[in-house]
Amino acid sequence: MPSFAQAHASSGTASRRMRTRAFRRRFRLPIARWASRLPEGFGTALTAALFAGSIAFGVVRGGHYDDFVARHGDPLHFIGRMVGFGVDHVTITGLGDLSTAEVLQVAGIDPSTSLPFLDADAVRAKLTAIPLIKDAAVRKVYPGTLEIALVEREGHALWQNHGEFFVIAADGAVIDRYRGNRFNELPVVVGEGASTRAASILAAVDKVPELKPHIRAAVLVSGRRWSLKLMNGMDVRLPEGGEVEALKRLAGLIRDQKILEKDVLAVDLRLPDRVVLRLTEEAAAARVELLKARAKLKVNPT
Repeated sequence: MPSFAQAHASSGTASRRMRTRAFRRRFRLPIARWASRLPEGFGTALTAALFAGSIAFGVVRGGHYDDFVARHGDPLHFIGRMVGFGVDHVTITGLGDLSTAEVLQVAGIDPSTSLPFLDADAVRAKLTAIPLIKDAAVRKVYPGTLEIALVEREGHALWQNHGEFFVIAADGAVIDRYRGNRFNELPVVVGEGASTRAASILAAVDKVPELKPHIRAAVLVSGRRWSLKLMNGMDVRLPEGGEVEALKRLAGLIRDQKILEKDVLAVDLRLPDRVVLRLTEEAAAARVELLKARAKLKVNPT
């Protein structure tokens, strides 16, 4: 027959067992409910992540980190790719003057990138730091798609200043340096302050569209008025104000007087009631000789 002490010990053990079972029953149900909400395959992915993490840790501890990064990229991105979350597809909308390759390079996205460890806000900051990009949205779509939506600034003109060319927006803001053939079709404005005043002269030219094929550049003179450099090298001096009317007069001279086919160096349209032409040296000399001949005929008529 068990003693009182043995019976008391047995009773205590049974009580502890009952409390343990009650504790387990109390927390088993919430844990089960939480586990049921996890996506399918989460356990496998977590195991793979831990396994990959162990490998990465061993590589770092073994002194092979730099070699690992050179081969496989950032260890975190490596883990992300190992569990099936590599960036397999990138969709970019809103492309205009930029190319897909340029956007990816700026964003820092390459085959070593993974979605879980890609900072979408950081990518957006990199993209909007480019003057040509006005705004950008970056969205991760699991398991392997990255969506980028861009709003580009439109190039309005090329601005030449101190021998350098810049692409400018309609408000005169510098978008970027001119880097080749991408903006060859844009009109050119030249001179200090020409960028912020380009909209006025370009709007005036738009109202006389037949002149556009003949204009090489618009030059701001002394920050006050414009002169046009034509394709054949002729200079056209415009008045300060009233540019549209002066341009219409120029169009008439080209159409009716064929001045582009004549030996004219410059056309001065600053006076509203007359046009002043500057001839080439050869044409000027020929004109002087013609006037002399006419004068002789008047003095010695036959």
